[in-house]
Amino acid sequence: MARAYSSIILKAPVETVWSLIRDFNGLPSWAPPIARSKIEGGLDPDVVGCVRSFYTHDGDHIRERLVALDDARCTFTYNFEKPAFPVRNYLATVRLYPVTHGDQTFAEWEASFDEGPGDEGKYEKIISKEVFGANFSNLAAIIAKTKPEKPAGAERWKGGQPNKIWTSRVIKSPVEKTWGMMRDFAGMGGWHDEITKMHMLKRARSDKVSGVRDFMFGQGHLNEELLHLSDLERSFSYRITKCDMPWMNYVSGARLWKVTADNSTFGVWTGDWTASALDDLTLIPGTEQNVYQRAFATLEKRLKGK
Repeated sequence: MARAYSSIILKAPVETVWSLIRDFNGLPSWAPPIARSKIEGGLDPDVVGCVRSFYTHDGDHIRERLVALDDARCTFTYNFEKPAFPVRNYLATVRLYPVTHGDQTFAEWEASFDEGPGDEGKYEKIISKEVFGANFSNLAAIIAKTKPEKPAGAERWKGGQPNKIWTSRVIKSPVEKTWGMMRDFAGMGGWHDEITKMHMLKRARSDKVSGVRDFMFGQGHLNEELLHLSDLERSFSYRITKCDMPWMNYVSGARLWKVTADNSTFGVWTGDWTASALDDLTLIPGTEQNVYQRAFATLEKRLKGK
């Protein structure tokens, strides 16, 4: 199974970008190779199951079926009904995520498919760079030139924000280098300037799931247990087991993505807990800015210094 992938940071809010790409019949407006397109059967382009029939400027005819559309998470998935390339079992997905630091958008486009004998790797490269990457670059140019406005009444999280805190940032460092430092569960004291004396209890390895880190955050003393660690997704999560803060059931985690357009990193950090509404007035903004965003910022600073 081959996988094509491309990602980019687009300099517009996610609501704006979603309004530009949501139309399943709208490829000619932002994908230069596409000459014309129509939805078969007169269906609306947001009817799941509809088929778009389009032609490239070279005269190639392609048909693709919309198999999933999600306005709450700004993502859609489609397959080939009449392939653009000699591949099988093609399934592609476009996803958008808000970059909360700077109000921009992280966009990723991926596809899985089977290549024929002798074609191993060929169409993976072509689709990644000449289709996904090139179309994303053109979309970025359109946004830079036209500076589209956010649609009136647009909602960022239809159906509710997925976590009590969902915050993100672009880190100007390759994702492999960023993850290499961030995956060390006992290493945060080396790049977050409020954290000191961090170490693993019982001399556990810092990549041991169930291991507990002990540290000081300012004057506060905390213990946190590693719940999961994934080198595949470049993600981890943890829970607080000892803390003086007025919350319960605190669970947090981070995940990193590669930005292929410029070899930087897109990072998301989330947090959930139980606390009174009054306490959350200070806990939510304080945790987002002083813990998660500060961690991303000081991590980037440390990476640039290495």
